[in-house]
Amino acid sequence: MMKSLEKIREIKGKKYLFRVETSDDHREYLKYEELRNEVWREPKDHMSGSRNMMCENFLHEGSSLFIGVFSETEKGGFEHDKEHLVGFSYGFVGIKDKKIAYRKTDNLQLYSQYTCVRPDCEHLGLGVMIKEFQRETLVEVLGITTVICTFDPLTGVNAYRNIHHFGMEVLVYREAFYGDFGGRLNRLDVPCDRFLVTWDLIKGKERSEYDLNNLAESGWMAVKAKRKTVEGKSGPVELEVIDEINLNLDNEFLLIEIPVDFYHVLEETNVEDDRVRDIPLEWRMKTRQAFKALFERNYKIIDFRKVEKDELVRDFYILKKE
Repeated sequence: MMKSLEKIREIKGKKYLFRVETSDDHREYLKYEELRNEVWREPKDHMSGSRNMMCENFLHEGSSLFIGVFSETEKGGFEHDKEHLVGFSYGFVGIKDKKIAYRKTDNLQLYSQYTCVRPDCEHLGLGVMIKEFQRETLVEVLGITTVICTFDPLTGVNAYRNIHHFGMEVLVYREAFYGDFGGRLNRLDVPCDRFLVTWDLIKGKERSEYDLNNLAESGWMAVKAKRKTVEGKSGPVELEVIDEINLNLDNEFLLIEIPVDFYHVLEETNVEDDRVRDIPLEWRMKTRQAFKALFERNYKIIDFRKVEKDELVRDFYILKKE
């Protein structure tokens, strides 16, 4: 008997339904594309047509997994409509070793293409819960134990979820992976570099012990930030800028600092003044240089953490030499 494809979670007194999409009505899939467009706001990027999405569903003819998150209605209960859809994930089954291909089931993995939460429902922890429900479904229903996906190395919210919370492993740094990709979460003048990461759904998190505060205070930082007030899109605003980059450090553990909210940096620096506009581009190019150089020296990302001191929050990747 197939495991239940639904789960209800309560967050701040409100209930949310996490549900695998089962519909055989192609019109039911339009809401996922509409929410994707609302979140990314990039009309050139889009999902398949609704008919194709319906056929892709593993419950029908394909190998894709659609998960929707729906908020409880005012009267109680749940409606699986666009109005109450607050988040979703979409992915499809692929293969690890191309030579083995589909001959062995343990060679299968899910490529997680989209995971998003409606802007007005962010900061509820729904992104983590979606991934947890995705993991349960993949292991218990599809028998798949590996997920791969990409994320922007400069987005701390994704790094914390993927690397710290779930223990995903960075496989490679990909430069300008998606080409010209604009919209709400990207800018055409800032290359859309990505980490390709893998997630072992069975293995627990394993990482070496380290003292983050000591590393930060001792100066073992390959990339260090400082805060600077600039004339942003909304007026004077304090943003993180690159303070220094040092790739000659040789310690077991090193840190790479990134902005706490890179999306905010992208938005506020979207102005005509090149000195301000180039801030996220400098972040991209110098952190690209740092990650690639340290990877070549056998450093590996083992964690992502925040440091809070004197009401100042800073985000760090922790790398360890193998």
